[in-house]
Amino acid sequence: MTSGKAISVRLDDETVRALAVIQATGHSRSEAIRAAVLASARRLRRGQELAAEVARLEADAEDRAEMLAIAAMMESVRAEG
Repeated sequence: MTSGKAISVRLDDETVRALAVIQATGHSRSEAIRAAVLASARRLRRGQELAAEVARLEADAEDRAEMLAIAAMMESVRAEG
């Protein structure tokens, strides 16, 4: 790994405790912070990807019609039971 840009942050008590949890897995302080930043970025990207997928599916008239047909079929099965 190459040397990266050094930054300085002030951590509140909750963040210090969270950092200690990550460090307890054997990570150095720098590794723990990098891992936390990367994990947070992945979660944000995944959320954005899921939102885009939902928007794409909501805009797909054929998919919506199929979803409504399945829901109607499931409702009729439930009503029969």
